[in-house]
Amino acid sequence: MADITNASELETHRICEGLQAFNRAVVGSIESTPIQLAARDEAGELLGGIVGDVLLGWLEIHVLWLRDDARAHGHGAALLHACERRAMQVGAHSARLDTFDWQAEAFYRRHGYERFAVLDRYPDAHTRVFMRKSLATD
Repeated sequence: MADITNASELETHRICEGLQAFNRAVVGSIESTPIQLAARDEAGELLGGIVGDVLLGWLEIHVLWLRDDARAHGHGAALLHACERRAMQVGAHSARLDTFDWQAEAFYRRHGYERFAVLDRYPDAHTRVFMRKSLATD
C-alpha cells in the first residue's frame, strides 16, 4: 500500500504536469487563452468585470462580478456578450460556467444559458448550478 502524505509544491507541480502530458497524448496541445474584461464608469472607477479562459473550444467563465450599485443597468449583459464575442474570435464554439442558487442563474438563463447539472447541498440547503450555451452561429 502506498504511503499517502501531503504533497509538496514541487510534487503538486509534477502531478499536474503528469495529467497534462496524459491529456496531450489524447487531444494534442491544449492552449488556454485568458479573457479578462473590466467595466468602468465615466470617472474610470471599476464597476465590475468578467474573468474566463478559452480552452478545448470552450469558454469557461470563472467570475462575473458587478458592484451592487452597478447592477440592473446592463453592465453584466455587456460584459457577458463582450466575453462571448472575444471567445468566439479565438475559436470557442460553446461556453460553460457554474453559479449558485443565490447568485445569477436567472441572469444567465436570460442570456441563453441552460442548466445541465446541479450539486445539491452545496453548501447545506443551497445548490451549485452548472450551465452551458452554444456560441456557434448559423
